[in-house]
This record gives sequence, structure tokens and C-alpha cells, in this order.
Amino acid sequence: MTQPTPMTPDEATDAARAVLDAVETAVVGKRESLELVLTGIFAGGHVLLEDLPGLGKTLAARSFAQALGLPFTRAQFTPDLLPADLTGAEVFDQRTGDFEFRPGPVFTGLLLADEINRTPPKTQSALLEAMQERQVSVEGTTRPLPRPFHVLATANPVEHEGTYPLPEAQLDRFLLRLTFGYPTAAQEWEVVSRRLDRRREEQTVREVLDAPGLLGVQQAVEAVHVEDSIGHYAVEIVAATREHQHALVGASPRGTLALITCARALALIRGRSYVVPEDVKTLAHPALDHRVTVKPELWLQNATGAGVVESVLGQVEVPAAAPAVGAGA
Repeated sequence: MTQPTPMTPDEATDAARAVLDAVETAVVGKRESLELVLTGIFAGGHVLLEDLPGLGKTLAARSFAQALGLPFTRAQFTPDLLPADLTGAEVFDQRTGDFEFRPGPVFTGLLLADEINRTPPKTQSALLEAMQERQVSVEGTTRPLPRPFHVLATANPVEHEGTYPLPEAQLDRFLLRLTFGYPTAAQEWEVVSRRLDRRREEQTVREVLDAPGLLGVQQAVEAVHVEDSIGHYAVEIVAATREHQHALVGASPRGTLALITCARALALIRGRSYVVPEDVKTLAHPALDHRVTVKPELWLQNATGAGVVESVLGQVEVPAAAPAVGAGA
């Protein structure tokens, strides 16, 4: 099992900035979105990148794998992909007369689940155990996955042809759901200019961390202080999503944990050893939008989970931002 490399908060912050700088050599003009992707990884979870085709989702996932120094595999999700194609299967070896387990792509450090919503729910659900329990069960045998293990999944919006909406249970396993959006004209020209200067399609990103280093950063995240008032603020936001008039199902306690855990990671990335209310507000939409289901009769009114979360943020009182005594800076 991989042993973590201990890191101080300052070392973890420096590592985070170096990773973001490295990834930005490949992905242009998306610093805030990339910071949130790294937040999800440092928080120990999985991230769903949901956006239109051609906006850099796959490139970002591959670049993070290179910068974090993790073993990397890619699973291209298609309508005929089977669960065993992800988890692995027992295969009969004629030479020995025994069954031999051949691991699937989930046995890695970072799995790119590319276009996850282009495969049916049965195969999407094959990732559930791997994402939540860090293990897979095949033919009655449970096999642990390597540490660290993270999934960066990409998805095209569900209104496009040939896609399947992700089940709520699957969505809930993603710590954050993010979108990149279109670049500005200047950013788009920067993409073109770099491609012309590179004279090749492939891009490589320098390695900044390795698996023990990433585990060390994740341990440093666990030391980030959360004032009680800010913890209650997160709880009140999540509870309010359950009571909102447009919500059929609000966010669960897993949403609260996601909000707090990611806020700690974001604080560390931004150079603090304590969480402030702004961290919680920044992460409310990425952490909660996909966990809120609106009432079906309101779909024609364009009611969304994002609308519920935005409404809740305007209703819940924000606590004072001062950290607790001894929390450090």
C-alpha cells in the first residue's frame, strides 16, 4: 500500500499551485475551474466534468493525471460497454487449467471515464462500488483498488442524442460537478497559437507530485480547521434545499460532508489553514446542484437544482468570517 509523504500546510499549498501552473500549460484560461477540479481530488473524491463537446474536459483530466504523477487509464464509455470491461473478469487460462483475474481499467490511480453518459445505467453503476468503497467485487471476490484512486468523468449534456441520464445514486458519488464553458476570444486564440507553435497535436504536462505526495496533501487537508459557525452554515444550506418549494428531493448529509470536505481542500489551495464562509459559498453550486431534484411539474418552467441552491444561498444568513483563535493563517 502506498505510504503518504507528510506535508506541512505551506508545502501542500505550494504543491497545489505548482500543479495548477503545470495543468494550465495545456488547458488555457480555466484557472478557477481547474482549481475546483483539484479541490475535489485533494478532498479525496471524484469529479464530473459536464459540458459541451470540444471544451477541454478530456485534456484537463489527462493533464491532471500527468501533473499528479498518477497511473492513468482511460475508459471510453459506449453503448456496448459491459461492467466487466471496467472492473475486470476471471479468465480461464488453458495452460494452467485455472481461472486468472485480469484487472480492468479501474485498477489505476486516476481513471478517465470518458463520456460516461453514453453508456447504459447498468454499466454506469459498475463504478458505484469502486467510487465509494475503493474496491470491486468480481465473481464473489472483493479486491481493493490502489491508493490513491480518483475518477474524473466527462459527460455531454443529456439533451444531446445517444446519451443516458446518470442515475441519482451515481451522481451522488461525485464530490463535485463542474462545467468549463466557452473560452473568450483571447483565450481561444491562445489555444490556436499554442497549437501552431507546438507543431503537433499531443501535449504533455510536467509531473509535480506523485502518489505518496498526493496522499500527503490529502492528509494536510484533514488538518484544516472548520469553525463551528461555518459548519452550521453548511448544514443550514443543505437542510434548506430539502425544504425549498421547488425541490422534490434535497441534498443528503453526503452533500453536507462534500461541502465541508471540499471547503477544507479549497482553503488549503488558497493558502489558509482554516475555512471561511466564502469557501462554502464558492463550492455550494459544484457540490450541491447535482444532488437536488426539482419537482417534475416545474421542468417546463426551467426550474433546476442550481436555481434551488442559488435561492437558498440568498436565504441562509452568512456567519462572521473570523477564524477561531489558534486556527492559524
